[in-house]
Amino acid sequence: MTKLAAGDTVPVRTLTTILGRETSVPAPDGLTHLQFRRFAGCPVCNLHLRTMADRRSEIRAAGIHETAVFHSRREEMLPHQGSLPFDVIADPGRELYTAFGVETSPKAVLHPRVWLAGVRATPATLKDIRGGRKPGPAKGETVLGLPADFLIAPDGRIEAAHYGRHADDQWPVDELLDLAARRPGRTT
Repeated sequence: MTKLAAGDTVPVRTLTTILGRETSVPAPDGLTHLQFRRFAGCPVCNLHLRTMADRRSEIRAAGIHETAVFHSRREEMLPHQGSLPFDVIADPGRELYTAFGVETSPKAVLHPRVWLAGVRATPATLKDIRGGRKPGPAKGETVLGLPADFLIAPDGRIEAAHYGRHADDQWPVDELLDLAARRPGRTT
């Protein structure tokens, strides 16, 4: 699988969100933060996405359009990601994952940082599952997916790329904002 790097160019894709809206990746105006996550019920992924949602005004103010992709079906995603304030894409066939070189690995769940994030996120997730508010992992979903982050300019040029080494290895909001602020030619 070919991994992409800063300077590579990706074609514009029109995608449908889990809420049925069309969106373009990359967005025609501003930067796109395209983040690849694991399965819909992933406690680590959903904890991270809550921090993105909580700081959405800062992300938008930096001119960033947020888009998250999961290798789950729309039906599994709606209870977990249906209320997020940004675009979320279902990619159960992993076509986008393949196009962007996002892989799976047993290392996804072996790093101690994943365990710590799981400890923080799991109680709320289990409470929702037991209470019937959110389903558990769907049949066929893998816990071995690795995350990835891309910051993409409107012309499709990748400004920055990060392939996670484990399930909790993604850009935090502060790093995303710093990357957007440091891009060449940016005026503040």
